[in-house]
Order: sequence, then structure tokens, then C-alpha cells
Amino acid sequence: MTPIRGLIATIVVASAAMAATAACAADKLKLAVGQCGNWDSSPVELGIRTGAYAKHDLEIEALCTQGTGETQQAVIAGSADIGIGVGTLGALGAFAKGAPIRIVSGSATGNADFWIVKAESPLKSVADATSANTVAYSTNGSSTHSVVLGLIKELGLKAKPTATGGPAATITLMMSGQVDIGWSSPPLGFDLLDQGKIRIFARANDVPSLRGQTVRVNIANADSLKARRAVHARFIRAFRETIDWMYSDPKALDMYADYRKTSVANARRLRDEFFAKSALDVDTVKGLDQLMVEAVNFRYLQAPLAAGDFAELVQVPLK
Repeated sequence: MTPIRGLIATIVVASAAMAATAACAADKLKLAVGQCGNWDSSPVELGIRTGAYAKHDLEIEALCTQGTGETQQAVIAGSADIGIGVGTLGALGAFAKGAPIRIVSGSATGNADFWIVKAESPLKSVADATSANTVAYSTNGSSTHSVVLGLIKELGLKAKPTATGGPAATITLMMSGQVDIGWSSPPLGFDLLDQGKIRIFARANDVPSLRGQTVRVNIANADSLKARRAVHARFIRAFRETIDWMYSDPKALDMYADYRKTSVANARRLRDEFFAKSALDVDTVKGLDQLMVEAVNFRYLQAPLAAGDFAELVQVPLK
């Protein structure tokens, strides 16, 4: 082999070694994502597509769940490092029972979810529902569960709460008559609304106590967070940067529409009408004092968390 060829071979081998080293340097995080496709959970998928996590030397493996119950269980069991979009009341309750979880960022402040009935339903308002009716929520401890409990406690809804899973399954159950009042999260249901096949029965923000509260949070497995805090912090930075991009680059709506299998018009409608950017602030968890009261009232907690326990649970902003 000539010296030049030997030098080229050495460079090629060294470059391959460097590439392999760079590839090995990426830290892997497993995520459980509640209600994949929701605007507030989509920074996971959109960040993967744009390379936001790769830029921070992260490899993301994401698993979709039907809501808080499944998401928390994956994090508690250690099969997921991070849970996305967990109901805040559910997180408080699980932590109080000794679950190894920590709140590492806000996910959604206020709530864009809405409750729906078939167009021909006799139910026009909360006052029309009786104990013979059923009202859907996703899973126990979820933000949709909190809304239904709030509708019952604060607005006098008399319908029976019924766990139905995610919005797609719930709409199917409602349209087939297996549940009277369904729920959905934009943009799912927009087409049926526009076609006049369903009506909005109530909105999450109709519940006075829920307005301005961080109703969904992102949680981490406590052991994973303790062992790899810097990795988790990099994830939050990439998640935040993806949200910034979602509100600044017109391409974000195209990508979301492709991911969600909806129109760009629907994507724009849900972002501009239902989700102010401030609602996705990862660095604050708002209304925690009131949320603690509600957690006790709704029996997620037997008593408010002690100051030390509270500081251990809520590690926002994560540094």
C-alpha cells in the first residue's frame, strides 16, 4: 500500500470510529406519551422529526398510551424514564402513595378538551343530564377525569363518570350509543362538528377551578432522574425548543397535520383557538395551591403534601 493510500485508509478508519463514537454518545430516553397526537404532547414526535433531540445528543423511544393511568404506570414501573401529559391530580395522588415519580415540567395550563354529544341528543346543557346518563373520561387520575369531577362538583352534572380511553375510542363509543357524553381533544372531532353530526356539550374550561391551572404535567421516574439528571434536563431543553419552533415556523403546521393525519386548516385552528403558547410553558406549574385543595376534595390525597414532600415532587424548572 502506498503512503498516500495508507493515509487515506487511516483517515477513513478514524472517521468511522469518530462517527461510531458520536453515535454511541447519544443518551437514550424511553417515553410514555399520553394521548399521542394532542398538540401539547406532539413536541415529542415533532422534535424527533426535526432532530431537536438528536441535536442535544438524545435518542428518544416513545410509546403511546391511553392516558394518565397507563402513562404513570409505565414510569412507576421503570419501563419509561419520562411520562408526557399526566394529569396533575393523578401525579399528586400517586406520589402521596409512594410512587417513584417527580414532576419535571409543565405540559398544559388550562384545558382545550371538550365534551360532546350526538347532534340528535336531547342533552343540551349540563342541567339536562341525569344519573341515567354516562359521561366519558380517559383514565383515572387523568386531566379529563379531573374535568368530569369538576363538572359534577362545581356545575352540578349528574351523569355517571365512565372511563373510555382516548378520544378516538370515546367518539366511537358515543356515536354507537354506548356512552351519552363523550370527550375529545382538538383537532379530533372538528370534522364531525363541521358536518353537524355532533355538538359541544361542555368545555373543560367551563369548570371555574380549572382555568389557569396546569392540569397536565410531565413526570420522570425518580431513580432515572437521580441517576441521569443532566440527560433529563437536556430533554426538557429540546422539548422547550420544539415548542418555540411550533409557534414560529409555518412548517410546523404542515408537519403536525401530516403526523395527525388532519388538514393544515384544522392544525391552525387548534393551535390558534385552543392553545396559546403560554399554555405549553414547561418551566412553571400554575395553581398548585388550588390543585392541592382539589386533590384532597376529589380524594387523590388524604391531606395536603408537607412542604418537604412538595419540594421533592415538583422539580420545576429542571436544572
